[in-house]
Amino acid sequence: MVETNNTYTVASMFSGIGGIDLAFEQAGFKVIWANEIDKYACRTYRLNFGEEYLVEGDIQTISVDTIPDFDILIAGFPCQAFSSVGLKKGFEDPRGNLFFETARVIASKKPKIIFFENVANLLKHDHGNTFETICNTMQELGYYITYKVMNASDYGIPQQRNRIYIIASTDKNISDKFEFPLERPLEKDAFAFFDKEKQDDKYYMDNHKKWDEMMEYMTDKHRIYRFTDWGMSKGRDGICPTLLAAMGSPYERIPFFFDDYSVRKITQIEAARLQGFPSSFIFPIKKTPKQVYKQIGNSVCVPIVKEIADKIRIYLQEEK
Repeated sequence: MVETNNTYTVASMFSGIGGIDLAFEQAGFKVIWANEIDKYACRTYRLNFGEEYLVEGDIQTISVDTIPDFDILIAGFPCQAFSSVGLKKGFEDPRGNLFFETARVIASKKPKIIFFENVANLLKHDHGNTFETICNTMQELGYYITYKVMNASDYGIPQQRNRIYIIASTDKNISDKFEFPLERPLEKDAFAFFDKEKQDDKYYMDNHKKWDEMMEYMTDKHRIYRFTDWGMSKGRDGICPTLLAAMGSPYERIPFFFDDYSVRKITQIEAARLQGFPSSFIFPIKKTPKQVYKQIGNSVCVPIVKEIADKIRIYLQEEK
């Protein structure tokens, strides 16, 4: 182990804006190395974590010899290839193959614990063959796996967001004993995360080309709506639909709702709240507004990951 002052060290792959990194730091871990290829995500990461250890660039070009030793690997390897709303190409997509870059680092560094987060569809992709390949790869590397699919709305966050959380350990006792957080009822619905005052005009949809269709469809003011490839959809009562990376694309998928003034899209700050980012987290909204939506949709529910990280720390301390 390479603890520093009794703090477990972490390396982060496919870091994005650092949602997983933030959760592990909140749980008392120390991130000492991170990698991300997207220049806009790197900009946001540096605004919040500084310049010290983030390596911007393609992981496929990075030698493991340049990565410091660490205790825990965290990675949200690209999920679009496995997403139920994407093309589902999995390992046929170059982004899906990036999973094997984590295996390359793991084989060299042998961390005690590995944490993966991905879309729930990873379990079913290619009739389960993709997930079986991941499990077999980890087993060949000497790791025991436990995992759970968790919907954010069942764990204190009023967002429909099904994700799989995977823990791998070289210690079979940890994998056998690990208990994921328990479900609990929501204390607040999504509307509690939205600002009450009037927002900038750019968020309102009064002149939208499908306004008449929207008014016909939006019959419940306690629902949050979204355009999809198939038309309009609505979330569960008081629950926000899944925040997607596509919120930042030309075909925007930003959820919208009735506020006290009209119908408006949720703002970037409101989206960040629904991912559990603290108000202190900095987003370059004025410089790259669409990129910020994309970054938030690509990230994680920070409080859920923090709960899992808390449990990892407890298990590590018990195993000393």
